[in-house]
Amino acid sequence: MSFTPELVAELEVLAQFSLDSSQEGLKVHQSADKKLVEAAKRLYAKDLITQPDGGYLTSLGRDAVEHVQTLLTILTTKPFVAVPLAELA
Repeated sequence: MSFTPELVAELEVLAQFSLDSSQEGLKVHQSADKKLVEAAKRLYAKDLITQPDGGYLTSLGRDAVEHVQTLLTILTTKPFVAVPLAELA
């Protein structure tokens, strides 16, 4: 499976949600980039958000955002570079 442009757009929308509060939603305005407007509609159809233009996360959407945030952290964190013990002496 590869990341299609449509999936990337959906990930971008999900990444905008905050998990700090279940009362914090998101509004994708019709004047926004068309790919994000369409992505929000697909996320709604997949029962990840409560409205076709954003709204709030569903329970499944919350799980998805947790995974998106974890993936972004993993991919954007600089790797730990091990130093051989001999160099520390």
